[in-house]
Amino acid sequence: MTSNLTSRGGAGTVPILCLTEAELKTWLKDQGPERQSWVETTGFKAKSGKHLLLPGTHGQLDCVLFGVGEKRDPWILAGLAKELPAGRYSLESSFSAKEADQALLGWALAGYSFDRFSTKSGKVRPKQAVLVWPKGAGKERIKSLYDAIALTRDLINTPANHMGPEELADAARGLAKTHKAKLEVIEGEQLLKKNFPAIYEVGKASHRAPRLIDLTWGKKGPLVTLVGKGVCFDTGGLDLKTAAGMLTMKKDMGGSAHVLGLASFIMAQKLPLRLRVLIPAVENAVAGNAYRPLDVIQTRKGLTVEVGNTDAEGRIVLSDALVEGSSEKPDMLIDFATLTGAARVALGTDLPALFCNDDSLAESLLAQAEEEQDPLWRMPLHKPYRSKLDSKVADINNVSPGGYGGAITAALFLEEFVEKDVPWAHIDLMAWNLSASAGRPAGGEAMGLRAVAGVIETLAKEGRKKRATKA
Repeated sequence: MTSNLTSRGGAGTVPILCLTEAELKTWLKDQGPERQSWVETTGFKAKSGKHLLLPGTHGQLDCVLFGVGEKRDPWILAGLAKELPAGRYSLESSFSAKEADQALLGWALAGYSFDRFSTKSGKVRPKQAVLVWPKGAGKERIKSLYDAIALTRDLINTPANHMGPEELADAARGLAKTHKAKLEVIEGEQLLKKNFPAIYEVGKASHRAPRLIDLTWGKKGPLVTLVGKGVCFDTGGLDLKTAAGMLTMKKDMGGSAHVLGLASFIMAQKLPLRLRVLIPAVENAVAGNAYRPLDVIQTRKGLTVEVGNTDAEGRIVLSDALVEGSSEKPDMLIDFATLTGAARVALGTDLPALFCNDDSLAESLLAQAEEEQDPLWRMPLHKPYRSKLDSKVADINNVSPGGYGGAITAALFLEEFVEKDVPWAHIDLMAWNLSASAGRPAGGEAMGLRAVAGVIETLAKEGRKKRATKA
């Protein structure tokens, strides 16, 4: 957990007064002429995100005025955390409990940094602004969310020479040990013996063996299955990417980072449900035995896939994992994947595309995305586009000709491997901040994680109520 939140208050703690423009005017009426004059002289109007330091009678920092909008930005305190002088602060606001918890998470994430490989990381960190936990804050939930997001970012930010399929499995193993979950890893040619041929075919060219990571936790309640694309580096295979195209390809395992982050949150919160996490972990490499354009490969479902492009490998490895994930008929099946550039062209880099075969699940996800201000945008599983994936020599091609509607056809490809009666959502995301903003440094990012966490929490609560009613 970040060190910029503390349980220790006491003398010397400086209050942060969070005020709208209207609330500032009301507050000023009760202040003495010196403070009124200071605020007027500085021109402070409590505009959202702006702050003003108020001195005490002996020159010390007495309090901080902080402007907030009518609609609370969950990241608003993240910006303030970086601007205040070092010291201990307390929060005084009219935030609702939900708004306060979101703002506290933003403050916590302002303290995140990825410095694992910095030679300066072992040195003493500079003093920072530290916030005292407010009474009534959802402390454990905020901590669990912070840890989930930090884990997601850390995994994505780790360079590929330190984050291959084996290291990704080690990360899952660490979570399993912490939370007493079960972990099975199927590696190398064992994938063929256990009928995961698509994962093997994509990953076989790398000296780092492909594997399926399978984590299970919990014994009672609804079954939630999370599937994450774990392509630890994507060269594009024989359909080789350009040098520029490879610069961020360490993040192509971003889907797997998201499902491990979510798993850490679910298990830390001890939600009353059964959890399964499936990660096909591979490196899409170039070698003499690499799979080729127009090869036909087998899948766990029995469908054959013609390889129209080796750089569309993510959907191929996900196919085997989705078949296995939907075989247990989970109450909710969600996959995360850095799947298509087409989704980024359509929605930009900050807005993940949501595809879903169940309107009720889609509505829940979108409602939580709105509440958490963790955006998702639903896109259609437009059935007429399925014909674009037809193959003359196999059951399905992994790409459509021309590239039009590429995010949709990729989602339709995945849908072929999901049981029709399983509520399924596919999230196609960037998992990366191109530039820094408050609480969100450039680099690996958790996108849609808070929204999905909220939906899973609701399912766990409703499932508990249903079991109690049924009993």
